[in-house]
Amino acid sequence: MQRWDVISVGDTATDVFIRLVDGKTKTIEDESGRWLMFPFGEKLPFDHTQTVECGGNAANAAVAFAQLGLATTFVTHVGDDQVGRDIQLALGREGVDTHLLRVDPHVPSNRNFVLWFGEDRTILVRHQLYDYHWPHLRPSEIPRWIYLSSVGSDAPEYYSQLVEWLDEEPSVRFAFQPGTFQIALGTCALANLYRRADLLVCNREEAAEIGGGNLHDTADLLVRLHALGARTVVITDGPAGAFASDGTTRYRVPSYPDPAPPIDRTGAGDAFSATLVAAILKGYPLSTSLAWAPVNAMSVIQQVGSQAGLLSAGEITQCLERAPAGYSVTEW
Repeated sequence: MQRWDVISVGDTATDVFIRLVDGKTKTIEDESGRWLMFPFGEKLPFDHTQTVECGGNAANAAVAFAQLGLATTFVTHVGDDQVGRDIQLALGREGVDTHLLRVDPHVPSNRNFVLWFGEDRTILVRHQLYDYHWPHLRPSEIPRWIYLSSVGSDAPEYYSQLVEWLDEEPSVRFAFQPGTFQIALGTCALANLYRRADLLVCNREEAAEIGGGNLHDTADLLVRLHALGARTVVITDGPAGAFASDGTTRYRVPSYPDPAPPIDRTGAGDAFSATLVAAILKGYPLSTSLAWAPVNAMSVIQQVGSQAGLLSAGEITQCLERAPAGYSVTEW
């Protein structure tokens, strides 16, 4: 068995995109946010559907790692059904090893429905409750990095097993991009994951929920996340770019300019996080790695789905070589 550059960990799902059309469907905004609205109890026209067999945060990251030339395997669960078989085949086509994928014959595979309207989407998700257990890894399989993202709601013991293993393998670096159910468990419940994180990536709203503090005070958010134990913290902020801290120096990187209006924003955050980890793994400093990450995020939102636009390392380098003068990582 080979030693892996990175093991991605988390649930996977087949994503069914449903392209909604203008007319009865619209968006509205109020003081609580932006809402997708359509009539209740009516038949709604849609333009078309498109299926991505192996979606989900951790799967998107695994495919991004493979596209960037890293030896990648994936710890995940699927059901013993056609959806699960399609997921395995799709991962294999993308260059992701699946020997740590577990088939649960008693639980169906995850399937999400993505309501795609304009350039954004609302995702209907349901994580099945699998029999989560951290796998036994042979010494030759010990990875350089573990990347953890979204897992179903019933996995506290799974996290304990992972932390115990990470503590036994101090040379393995750990990246954590918490998903919805993980954040909902509460910061105290996942204190050991945050403590062990070499890299923690989340968006601004998630940062405030995880660490507390002022949503609009980036420096305060970074300090509070460091206080949980994370060595390097990155907060993404949509079109405003991203902010990072290694505990000594703080950095800001803008979004990489879009060559055309975005088509679909699904997977942009996963592309950003995975590319950041990949660049660090390749030996680049944090400042350079931060320049890589928005490039892949920009490319993903130019195509439908969370993986179609993912770039190779060479393609990212080419984009950086022709980046506009205003695109740079700065200290603040």
